[in-house]
Amino acid sequence: MFGRRRQLGDAGEKAAEAFLRRRGYVVVERNFRCPLGEIDLIALDRGTLVFVEVKTRGSGAFGTPAEGIGRQKRERLRRAAETWIGRKRLHDRPARFDVVEVYWQADRARCELIANAFETGGF
Repeated sequence: MFGRRRQLGDAGEKAAEAFLRRRGYVVVERNFRCPLGEIDLIALDRGTLVFVEVKTRGSGAFGTPAEGIGRQKRERLRRAAETWIGRKRLHDRPARFDVVEVYWQADRARCELIANAFETGGF
């Protein structure tokens, strides 16, 4: 089960990255990890830093992908983003969190963007 979920997640991240590139995002980092959390994709959208959480579902049985991002996950994303910004010394850049929902249907990915999906916590 875990292997299948990981494969689905990896495929979802690739589909989300291609989707964002078509929308004009410039992906600057993938799968950033630090002790405080992980960020799937980090991109630039017209000068704004965008920290992207990709959520993939094979069906709607467990709700929408974005519904799987709880308060604790948002906090881990915020702390990881703060770490990345600090390491890159980009405190002067505007930033936001986007979510890309990826739905697999008949071996094809359908992506939906939720821009500015939740607050940055003021960083």
